[in-house]
Amino acid sequence: MAKAPLGRRILLTTFLAGLSLSLWACADLKQSKPLLPVREYEKMIVGRLDADYVGTANCVAKCHKHDKISDDFSHSVHGEQIKAETGLPLVNCESCHGPGSLAVANLPDNPEKNTAENRKCDTSTFLDLMHLPPQAQSLICLKCHSAASQPALAFWNASVHAINDVSCFDCHKLHKGPQQKVSREQMAEMCYGCHPQVRAENALYSHHPIREKKMVCVDCHEIHGSTQPKLLKGNTLKETCTRCHMEKQGPFVFEHGDLTENCLNCHTPHGSVNNHLLNAAMPFLCLQCHSAHLSSNTPGLKQLFTNRCTDCHSQIHGTDTPTQGLTGKGTLRQ
Repeated sequence: MAKAPLGRRILLTTFLAGLSLSLWACADLKQSKPLLPVREYEKMIVGRLDADYVGTANCVAKCHKHDKISDDFSHSVHGEQIKAETGLPLVNCESCHGPGSLAVANLPDNPEKNTAENRKCDTSTFLDLMHLPPQAQSLICLKCHSAASQPALAFWNASVHAINDVSCFDCHKLHKGPQQKVSREQMAEMCYGCHPQVRAENALYSHHPIREKKMVCVDCHEIHGSTQPKLLKGNTLKETCTRCHMEKQGPFVFEHGDLTENCLNCHTPHGSVNNHLLNAAMPFLCLQCHSAHLSSNTPGLKQLFTNRCTDCHSQIHGTDTPTQGLTGKGTLRQ
C-alpha cells in the first residue's frame, strides 16, 4: 500500500501529539484535590520564625522601588487603618507578606544608592503568596475579615467560589491602586473571565443592561456566599428580581400561579433572543402550559389563535382587577 504524502503524515502526527497533550491536560485537571484541615493552611501563612516584624516604614525606607505601592496603600482603606487613633486592627505590608526583617537586613541605609544600583530586598524571605493554595491565600484575608466583614463573608467557606478554588486574590488586587476592589466599570469583564457563557448570553438581543454599565453582577449575586443557588441575593429568587421589578412583587388578588416564586419559569436572566428575556417567543411560551384558544366563527373550521397572548392578557404577573372573559368564562388579567 502506498505511503501517504510527507506533508499529510506530518500534519497527522502533529494532530495526534496535540490530542495526546490535551487529553493529558484534561486528566490532570480532573485529579482529586481534597481540602486540608484549616490548621494546615494556617501553618502555611505563619511566615519565617527567625524573622521579626519591623513595620511598613522600615520595610520601604531602604529603597524607592515601592514608593508607588506605598503611596497607593497609604490612601487605601487598608492604609487608613494604620492610624492608631482609629482603634482598628493594624494592617500593613507584613500583615500579608509576613515578617520583613530578613528581607531588608542586607540592604545599606542608602535608599538613593540602592535604587540606582537596583539593589532589591530579599523577597524569598516573605510568604510566597502567589504559590499558596487558594484556601491559604483567602485565609490571609480572613484573619481580619472573618470578623470585620460580617455578614458579607459569613458563607464564604461553603460558597461555590471557595469550593472551586477561587481566592480573594483572584478578584482583589491590593497593589493595583488605592481602590482595592474591582470597580463597577470593570466588574463584568472580571467575572466573564470565569463565566464566558454569561458574556455570550449578555451579547444577545434582549439582556440586562450590563453592557451599558447600568447594572453589575453584584446587583443580583452575593459573590462572597449566599444561602440561595447561584449566589443570589434575597431569600428567594423572586425576591432577588423584585428588588428592581417592584411592580411585579404583589401579592395580587389574581396571580399567575407559576410566577409566584420562580421568575425563571418564563425568563432567562442573562440574555435571550426573545423580547423581555423570555425563554421562548409568544405564543409558544404560554402554550407550554396553556391550551390555545380556538375560533369557530366559520362553520367547519377550527382556527388557532397565534397572536401574542399579552395582547389580551396584559397583566400576566398578576392583577387586583378581575375582568370577565370574552367567552363568559374565567377572567382576563387586563
